[in-house]
Amino acid sequence: MGLSVVILAAGKGTRMKSSLPKVLHPIAGLPMVQRIINTVEQIGADSVNLVYGHGGDLLQQQITGSNLTWCLQAEQLGTGHAVQQAADNINDEDDVLVLVGDAPLIKPSTLKRLLAAKQNADLALLTVQLDDPTGMGRIIRDGDNITAIVEHKDATEQQREITEINTGMMVIPGADLKRWLSGLQNNNAQGEYYLTDVIAMAANEGKQIRAAHPEKPFEVEGVNNRVQLSALERAFQLEQAEHAMLAGATVADPARFDVRGELSVGSDVVIDINFVAVGKVTLGDNVRIGANCVLIDCDIADGAVIEANSIIEQASVGPNCTVGPFARLRPGANMLDGSKVGNFVEMKKTTLGKGAKANHLTYLGDTEVGENANIGAGTITCNYDGVNKSKTVIGSGAFIGSNSSLVAPVTIGEGATVGAGSVITKSVEQHQLSVARGKQRNIDGWERPTKR
Repeated sequence: MGLSVVILAAGKGTRMKSSLPKVLHPIAGLPMVQRIINTVEQIGADSVNLVYGHGGDLLQQQITGSNLTWCLQAEQLGTGHAVQQAADNINDEDDVLVLVGDAPLIKPSTLKRLLAAKQNADLALLTVQLDDPTGMGRIIRDGDNITAIVEHKDATEQQREITEINTGMMVIPGADLKRWLSGLQNNNAQGEYYLTDVIAMAANEGKQIRAAHPEKPFEVEGVNNRVQLSALERAFQLEQAEHAMLAGATVADPARFDVRGELSVGSDVVIDINFVAVGKVTLGDNVRIGANCVLIDCDIADGAVIEANSIIEQASVGPNCTVGPFARLRPGANMLDGSKVGNFVEMKKTTLGKGAKANHLTYLGDTEVGENANIGAGTITCNYDGVNKSKTVIGSGAFIGSNSSLVAPVTIGEGATVGAGSVITKSVEQHQLSVARGKQRNIDGWERPTKR
C-alpha cells in the first residue's frame, strides 16, 4: 500500500486581484503550493498529483517536487471533478490524501495524525471547530462516525448551527475513491461535482468515517484574498518568533520578526525590531542583532554584534565581531575573530583578519586583510578593470590612510603604512610608508564661479 497525494490547485483566485495564480502567492517567501508539496514530501508520499488550471505555465516554471505529476483541469467544475483529473495516476491499493492548494500552513504532524485516523477506519477527514463557520461545509455525525458533509449553501438552518466544518482534506482508499468519483452528480446549488458527496456515498455503504483535527486552526485556513494571505503570514511568523524565543532568543517585537527559511539561534540572543532572516541563518550564543537588519544564508558566531540597518548575505561573521550600523556584507565576505566593519562599509569576497578594522565608508572587494590591520575611512580596493577582477592583499598590522585607492592586483606588506589620499598602483613592502598623491597648490586670487 502506498500513499498518493492529490493537491487541488486549479482555481484562478479572482479575489486576489492578481495576474499571478493564487497558489503562487508566497507565505514566508515560498509559494503556497510549494510549501504544501514540501510538507507532503516530509511524510513520505510516494506520488504527488498537482491539479492545476489557471496560469499553468507559471506554475510549471516555479514549482518543483520529487514524484510530482501535473494534472490539468481545463474546466473548473468542482472539487470532485478536480480529483477526477488525477484518477488515472492513483493505484487502487493506495491511500489517497487529498489536500487543498490554498491552505499552506498544514503541518506534517497533523497530516500524520490524519493518516493514523484512517488506520482505524475506512476513511478519515480533517475537521476543525470554528466559532463562525459561515460559508463552510458542515460535518454531519452519528456519534463518532461521520455520515455526510453538507455545503453551506445546501444546508438547512439546523445544519448551519453545526460548528464542526470540513477542511477539504481527507484520506480515502484509491479503489473506492475512483468508484465514488464516477458516480458524482452536480444537482446542487452551485451546479458542481462536490468531492464531499463521496462521504455520503461511503456512509451509505456502511463505511466507517473518522475525523482528525489540526494542532492549530490556522493550519487549515485557506487564502481567498490578500487580507487572508497577510493574516496567515503573521500567524506563521508569530510561530517562528515563538520558536526563537523558546530556543533562547529575546525578540523585541514578535510582530516585526520574519523568517523566510530556516533560523537557528543560540542562547541569550537579542533580536531588535524589523528582523528578516532569509534562507539558512545561524545565530550563535550571545549574538545581538540591531533594528532593521536583513540576514541571508549566513552564519553569525558567538558574541557578534550586528548593528542596526545592516545586510549580511552569504557571509560569515566570526566570534565577537562587530558589523555596522549601515554595513553590507556581500557573498564571500568572511570576518574573523574580533574584527570590525562600521557604518557604510561594504565587503565582497573578502576576508577580514582577526582584530582588523574598517570603521567607515569603505569598499573591500576581492581582498585579504591581515590581523589587526586598520583600514581608514573612504578606502576603496579597486578590484575591477572593466573586464577582470583582481585581488588586493593587505598584511597584518598595516595602516591604510583615509581616502586611499588600492588598485588591484596589489599587495600592502605587513606593518606598512599608506598615506591618506593615496592611489596605490604598485606593491608596498613590509613596514614601508607609501604616499602617492598629487602635490598641493594654493592659488591666490582665485574666484569661484557665480550663478548666471
